[in-house]
Amino acid sequence: MAETDRGAAPPSNWLRVLEARAVFELGAAVAAAPWLRMIGRGDNHPVLILPGFLADDSSTLPLRYILRGQGYWVDGWDLGRNLGPTPHIVDGLLAKLHAMHDRHDAPVSLIGWSLGGIYARRIARRHPEMVRQVITLGSPFRITPDDRSAVSRIYERLSPQHIPIVEEALPGIEAGPLTVPATSIYTRTDGVVRWWQCLDDEGPQRENIEVYGSHSGLGFNPAAIYAISDRLAQRPGEWAPFSPPPGTSQFFPKPTNWSPRVAA
Repeated sequence: MAETDRGAAPPSNWLRVLEARAVFELGAAVAAAPWLRMIGRGDNHPVLILPGFLADDSSTLPLRYILRGQGYWVDGWDLGRNLGPTPHIVDGLLAKLHAMHDRHDAPVSLIGWSLGGIYARRIARRHPEMVRQVITLGSPFRITPDDRSAVSRIYERLSPQHIPIVEEALPGIEAGPLTVPATSIYTRTDGVVRWWQCLDDEGPQRENIEVYGSHSGLGFNPAAIYAISDRLAQRPGEWAPFSPPPGTSQFFPKPTNWSPRVAA
């Protein structure tokens, strides 16, 4: 059924219940951490990780631990709980990016979980010279004001504190593609946002990678972490689409020809 004539409803109650799988995804990440840390080919370039809505830096600790072990200079955003695009967060995030860029004299890779990924894409549009690439985890950057997510009511209650961030909330992505490499990691069984709202238009330096799991567990989903590691390891100017290594196809569903421009 097309969702272009009216706002998309939030994910089903069943999918919301399945978000409890995040506990098992965290356990899997802990078990796989020694292996995941060893597969890295880090060049010590700076990586900034942004938490999802209502989360803080504690939610990204497992991912930061693994990526640091792979050889990257990784940091959290140090802005407390993500309550939406408040002036404190919008200004503080830009200051953080400037500080990391100046300290390392190098562009920063941005990894954003859910709403954090929308921030990351917004920054990459405005300051591409400071951004090496953007990786989003379940980020509904195609969501419109008429669409609903599982947390829409909470977000709306906090909205009087927010600065509008419209570039990533326009139907049909009128803002155009990012000018830096962009990877969207998503799951079709997302219980917080509609999965198709997380899809980019694939093209030069743009891709979507599907994994099995929950929205709340994407930041410590082992398959997602593997994909993140693979993307971070690419050298500037040598971007190539993600290809699962032999023997791991069961963790990465085969891509389809489904277009993100028409939800069905």
